[in-house]
Amino acid sequence: MVKILVIEDNRDNLDLVVFLLQRAGHEVLSASDGSRGLQAVAEHMPDLVLLDMALPEIDGWTAAEKLKEDPKTKNIPIVALTAHTLPGDRKRAINAGCDGYIAKPINVATFTDEVAEFINPAGENV
Repeated sequence: MVKILVIEDNRDNLDLVVFLLQRAGHEVLSASDGSRGLQAVAEHMPDLVLLDMALPEIDGWTAAEKLKEDPKTKNIPIVALTAHTLPGDRKRAINAGCDGYIAKPINVATFTDEVAEFINPAGENV
């Protein structure tokens, strides 16, 4: 079972993402701000982090940078899950350390497939 941490401050978005990921068979943890998210990563060492970029306490860009700077967490894939979709936002997220980018609002029909690409990039059975 893949352990995914979702760091998202919007309760409706969080509930939808958690529901979809659990329905797909994943273990899902959550945090509502960047500070709690960093604590949850250190405590639970998830297989993947889905990270909103506009978070209270510590924003997603800073959180991604901190996770990639830490030798213990630098290899955990981080996917920006964000409504920041202006030209340059994807590049900014990648430059901060995100390994991928999923725009909100999410497409419910394809979301778990999009996430699976970051869990299993080689197409191997998980």
